[in-house]
Amino acid sequence: MWIFGIKGESGFSARSTAEQVTLGLDGTGLTAIVTGASSGIGIETARVLALRGVHVVMAVRNTNTGKKVKDEILKEIPNAKIDVMELDLSSLESVKKFASDYTSSALPLNLLINNAGVMATPFLLSKDQIELQFATNHLGHFLLTNILLDTMKRTARESHKEGRIVNVSSEAHRFAYSEGIRFDKINDESSYGQLSAYGQSKLSNILHANELATRLKEEGVEITANSLHPGSIATNLTRYHGFIDGLVSWVGKYVLKTIPQGAATTCYVALHPQVKGVSGEYFCDSNIGSRSTLATDAGLAKKLWDFSLELTESK
Repeated sequence: MWIFGIKGESGFSARSTAEQVTLGLDGTGLTAIVTGASSGIGIETARVLALRGVHVVMAVRNTNTGKKVKDEILKEIPNAKIDVMELDLSSLESVKKFASDYTSSALPLNLLINNAGVMATPFLLSKDQIELQFATNHLGHFLLTNILLDTMKRTARESHKEGRIVNVSSEAHRFAYSEGIRFDKINDESSYGQLSAYGQSKLSNILHANELATRLKEEGVEITANSLHPGSIATNLTRYHGFIDGLVSWVGKYVLKTIPQGAATTCYVALHPQVKGVSGEYFCDSNIGSRSTLATDAGLAKKLWDFSLELTESK
């Protein structure tokens, strides 16, 4: 991870904001989906992309909140192109409906920002009876990406513009269970750990991007897939009571970012020309960063892909 405040090769640092890393960039003609765009860094990601001319589709669980956020952005950026669509990533049925509605809209899709997530929840099962953090943070995004890939491929082909898939992960991927992904114990409440399960879901975000990047390269498709750590940020992700006790020793090592700083890496990876053609990487502070050994395990990434495919196809 880059030292806080020190610029990396990109010229940006942890203190750079989303507006700063996209200064001078023109996203006119691009269309992006941002999941979880009604809170935290999702709002700032949507706002800055809209500021740069991108047509932003806010994929949110609560559309009333989403519409309020849209109105606030339009007050600042009257010419912004923003839509709000309902998406509950903890429900595979909701993911399928969102993707179907999006496809029916005939909108192109250049950028898919898999941003939404929950953190360190008590043991809970999703509507599909899958551990909630794995279901929401990884599985919902996995299915969403798979269904929308054809739209992204067509858009890249017709627009002659590179498509980009961005998975918002976390340095917490280093705190996953020792085996990485508990394929046989996804729903095991007796050995469940709030932080370890969160780390597992964030490790899954990285492995998903890695395997997707490999497959897209093999197909020769002009779409990249990358993952990133946005930084340690005080957002409503920390609302679950077990979070502080489980994370205090880790958070103490870092200086919290502001939300504009936290959204910077996402916007950088989504829009900046320095990232053109770069795929299968993990970014921190708007620079390529280092990840855990498990997060570079190609065999684990392939196993997770097959496991996720089986779970989403069986529902």
